[in-house]
Amino acid sequence: MMALTLEQLNGVSHEEAAEILDGLYEHSPWIAEATLAHRPFKSLPQIKHAMARVVAEAGREAQLALIRAHPELAGKAMVSKTLTAESTQEQSKAGLTDCTPQEFEKIQKLNADYNAKFGFPFILAVRGPRGTGLSKKEIIETFERRLDNPPDFEMAECLRNIHRIVEMRLNDKFGVEPTLGNLVWDWQEKLAQHSDPGYAEKGQLTVTYLTEAHRACAQRISHWMRDCGFDEVEIDAVGNVVGRYKAARPGAKTLMTGSHYDTVRNGGKYDGRLGIFTPMACVRELSRQGKRLPYDFEVIGFAEEEGQRYKATFLGSGALMGGFNPAWLDQKDADGVTMREAMQHAGLCIDDIPKLRRNAADYLGFVEVHIEQGPVLNEMDLPLGIVTSINGGVRYQCEIIGMASHAGTTPMDRRRDAACAVAELALFIEKRAAKDGDSVGTIGILNVPNGSINVVPGRCQFTLDLRAPTDAQRDALVADVLAQLKAICERRGVRHTVEETMRAAAAPSAPGWQQRWEKAVDTLGVPLFRMPSGAGHDAMKLHEVMPQAMLFVRGLNSGISHNPLESTTSDDMQLAVEAFQLLLDNLSNENS
Repeated sequence: MMALTLEQLNGVSHEEAAEILDGLYEHSPWIAEATLAHRPFKSLPQIKHAMARVVAEAGREAQLALIRAHPELAGKAMVSKTLTAESTQEQSKAGLTDCTPQEFEKIQKLNADYNAKFGFPFILAVRGPRGTGLSKKEIIETFERRLDNPPDFEMAECLRNIHRIVEMRLNDKFGVEPTLGNLVWDWQEKLAQHSDPGYAEKGQLTVTYLTEAHRACAQRISHWMRDCGFDEVEIDAVGNVVGRYKAARPGAKTLMTGSHYDTVRNGGKYDGRLGIFTPMACVRELSRQGKRLPYDFEVIGFAEEEGQRYKATFLGSGALMGGFNPAWLDQKDADGVTMREAMQHAGLCIDDIPKLRRNAADYLGFVEVHIEQGPVLNEMDLPLGIVTSINGGVRYQCEIIGMASHAGTTPMDRRRDAACAVAELALFIEKRAAKDGDSVGTIGILNVPNGSINVVPGRCQFTLDLRAPTDAQRDALVADVLAQLKAICERRGVRHTVEETMRAAAAPSAPGWQQRWEKAVDTLGVPLFRMPSGAGHDAMKLHEVMPQAMLFVRGLNSGISHNPLESTTSDDMQLAVEAFQLLLDNLSNENS
């Protein structure tokens, strides 16, 4: 069957165009009918978003009718062979037409429980984020997890999955394959095979600074960079993987990009790594086409950003700014291994670290692609977002020291409970940050050393992470939290220690670079959406010496991040690569 084209869709009559789009939404031709009022379309992403907006504006009853028009997974319609051709193909690709009796019974029970709770069928894009089909195990696990969702949330999740189903059906009609998005997807899946001991055995992803898994990731990235056609590839003195694609003529300035390849403990596959592989795919295409840019292009996999093994956040990008603190070398991890020892074991040359400092005058700027790590783009059915600024943040390592005592014999009014003091502080942070509206505060780690069920905690170690869109707002939050910590401790008769481990200034995007991202996204036919970043990124460090701007990519599962459920689709990654290619092309035209 010959693939359709946008020219055909835009050029035929309304009735013929409606026939072309028939079958995208199950038994709901009204969506395509309303969408066609927005012709002419300049891209498939524009069509996809237009259809999603039609559904969003249709009202709750129409949305419920749309959900109920879909068949259950491995349900009665499949058994009676009354599924639409599209649904049959999709359920077959996921293996649902070939269930064992036990699997079929399990899914039937889940269907019944789900319908009883929500009043509509469970909808899942079973072809998955890569389009190749989810396994039956993944489908059942998702089914079970989503049964715990609140009704309104689950209704929205069904609609998002319907839009994903339609996206892939539209690709099929128009013969579109997200080839570069699939490439980026595959790189990330392969890199996620490396994980630290204690996590790898559980199927969890954890890659902390200079572990064996971390060094294996660096080697894989460097090999893939060479395969892509980078002219120079090296692992530098702090473990950054640096690839350079040289300009057409020597002496040109450099555009820097990249992100980190370390992870949080039991984290996701896309945080950071998406920002390495997206520009790598661009270089691969440039090299295959024999095309050179009028500027050097430097792609960096930063070795450390998360601060998980040592109390040194943004170590990889900070080293390029001359921000490596030699005192960090004496820090010890949980096993007593110093950073110096870890670097020496990895074969890194500590004496060369000062030489990594870049001369900002040699650079055009820094751009970074990153998964959003939040729900906004997902809720708005938008694949890409333009970052306007990155929140400023401060982190602390803290401890409260009270008095350990017998849990049964120590009266409540005579306790010096360190954990209760931290709990009181946590509740204060929750209220104080909420007063600002866009400030956030988190106690992410809370530990009672040698704690026992029948002992009043005498010590409690905890972290503080305080962030806000401006430095002044952040500093006001910090002052209030630290003052409250002091007051709580004085009132409870305990003492405390506070060690600042990271301070990053708020980083507004450089207007010119933000506009370049906007131009690229607009060219793709994707609506422009501007948003701040609540998370910290390597771009914050580069911001200290050169202009920077970021592009966000939508995440699945409500945009969850720092979590195994962190995900995005190969279609959205394809758009990220295409946006990056357009940015490079537009910058080339400016420089020529």
